[in-house]
Amino acid sequence: MKRTSMEGVACPVARSLDVMGDWWSLLIVRDAMLGLRRFGEFQKSLGVAKNILSQRLKHLVAHDILEVQPASDGSAWQEYVLTQKGRRLFPVLVALREWGAEHCFEEGEPRTVMLDAAQGLPVKPLELRAADGRLLDLQDTRLVREPPER
Repeated sequence: MKRTSMEGVACPVARSLDVMGDWWSLLIVRDAMLGLRRFGEFQKSLGVAKNILSQRLKHLVAHDILEVQPASDGSAWQEYVLTQKGRRLFPVLVALREWGAEHCFEEGEPRTVMLDAAQGLPVKPLELRAADGRLLDLQDTRLVREPPER
C-alpha cells in the first residue's frame, strides 16, 4: 500500500514522519547511534528482512540521515554512518525512550537505563523550557503558522 506523502503539509511532525515514518527507520537510527555501521550488523540486531533493511537504508541515505562510507577497517565493505542531520534525531529517540520506559513496561520489569557516560549516573528526563527558563507542559504551549517569507 502506497503511503500518502506529507511533503506539502505545514506541520513539522507530519513532515518528519514522512521521512522517518516507520519503526524500522527509527530502530536503524537507534542502532547507528549505538555504533552499528554495517548492513549485517543492522540485520542481526533487528532481525528485519534483508529487502526491507535495504529499502530503509536507501531511504535514510536519500534523506541525508545516514551516509555511506568505505569500511573503516579497509575492507571492501561499506558502512552507514549518521550525518549531522541524523545525529539531531538523538533527542527524539531519547523522548521516545523515556515515554516507553514510563508507559510500556510493568512495574519492576527490566528495561535499559540511559547513563551519563562520564559520570555513570542516570540522565535526567528531557524538559521543555520557555525562553525565560520556565518548565512548559502541553497547556503552556500553542502552535501558530509562520507567515511566508518574502
